[in-house]
Amino acid sequence: MKRAVVLGGSFAGLLAARVLSDFAEEVVVVEPDLLEGEGDGTGPGAPHRAQLHALLGMGHTQIERFFPGITREMVSGGAHLGEGDQVRFYVDGALKAPVADARMLGASRPFIETHVRRRVSALDNVRLERATGRGLLLQGGRVAGARLATVGTSKAGESEEVEAGERGGYAEGTEHTPYNEGVEYDVRADLVVDAMGRSSRLSTWLAAEGWGQAPVDRMRVDLGYATARFARGSELPDTVIAHSTPGPASDYQPTVCEPGALAAVEGNAWSVVLAGYADYRPGRDPAEFLARMRRCVAPLREIAERCEMTGAVEPFHFRESRRRRFTDLTNFPGGLVVLGDAMATVNPVYGQGLTLATLQASSLHVHLRSGASPHDPAWGYFRRTGVVVDAAWQLSTTADLAQPHVTGPYPRGYRFLRWAGDHITTASVRDARVNQIYMDVVHMRKHPKALTAPGVLARTARVLRQR
Repeated sequence: MKRAVVLGGSFAGLLAARVLSDFAEEVVVVEPDLLEGEGDGTGPGAPHRAQLHALLGMGHTQIERFFPGITREMVSGGAHLGEGDQVRFYVDGALKAPVADARMLGASRPFIETHVRRRVSALDNVRLERATGRGLLLQGGRVAGARLATVGTSKAGESEEVEAGERGGYAEGTEHTPYNEGVEYDVRADLVVDAMGRSSRLSTWLAAEGWGQAPVDRMRVDLGYATARFARGSELPDTVIAHSTPGPASDYQPTVCEPGALAAVEGNAWSVVLAGYADYRPGRDPAEFLARMRRCVAPLREIAERCEMTGAVEPFHFRESRRRRFTDLTNFPGGLVVLGDAMATVNPVYGQGLTLATLQASSLHVHLRSGASPHDPAWGYFRRTGVVVDAAWQLSTTADLAQPHVTGPYPRGYRFLRWAGDHITTASVRDARVNQIYMDVVHMRKHPKALTAPGVLARTARVLRQR
């Protein structure tokens, strides 16, 4: 390719740019919030970046593959690499059986994104352009470029309400602040990537040109979560990650202990996130936040008792999971792919978002490496990434349906999946081999079907009989 254009310079867009740098003479990353080497990525278009994010095991593997040595760089810059017993998972207050190859990075999303952006910006054939996407250039049944607009500062004193269907999540107490849009201009390209996130306008652009829209699956989950930072000292010297969730014993409700997680992050800090559904969503009150931490597992209780909160509590509301099924279409323009939250976004309580983006980027790399023409419809890419998205969707929505306020839609075979999931979760607390498979699925190293393999079900039955 002569040129590829990536609309969106967040985590997914940066990974797309890295992939495209192997196949295009020039890659242009279009993003209004970020300038090369500047900012922490918490502009008006990204109200959730300040929340604690997880980079799951397969996501960590993928970014190290795309950016060799980046883990070492991040640890040198203040991140923490948790391995073995330093990564602790609790279910219904009980510590799960140890997994020897557990490996997770303790760092904030802005920190990870800054290091990825720095690596991408250093590529000779990639440039970041501060602009916003305004539309597509279509020619002969394919996308031949994008229409962009320069941006200035945010519009002073102005704000706009954003419909739930567009974003699906928002920072509590805030509104989206639009940019001043300046001069429009066109950029020709052999391939355009939509990495504009949940607020992507791609469907509107395609509909205006007479193209069909991908069917959308939705599941309303009404999740609230909030993140706060604490000064980190000598407490919990052997812990980098701790994660607590309700399970079968509590019918997945916060009655035994509060759901939450902590990570040792850059800047000698702990980042703590608490979560709750519907009317039990956490708010901004620091006293309430600390009280909920004291009802959680031991590591979070210790942080609440011994450490000073160093900033405000930042809440966020996630209304619904959503995925677009591009493989259901029979007609789609060539020269166009979709990646990241623009394709699918699932309940963030399971920490799949960043890792899902890395696997979609890997799918794009495989598609282009296969010799597929960028000018043709990218059916091969959509089939590959559809497998990944469907797996994440199955895992998260099956778990979401355990919540009484989540009313469907129910997937085929849900009763069996729920029954098996309850028993495997219970067995994973006691048995390291069951937990190894369980965590491989959670960390997206294995497909969810691995949990219902006959050998796993047989061992689960033996563990529960012994109990």
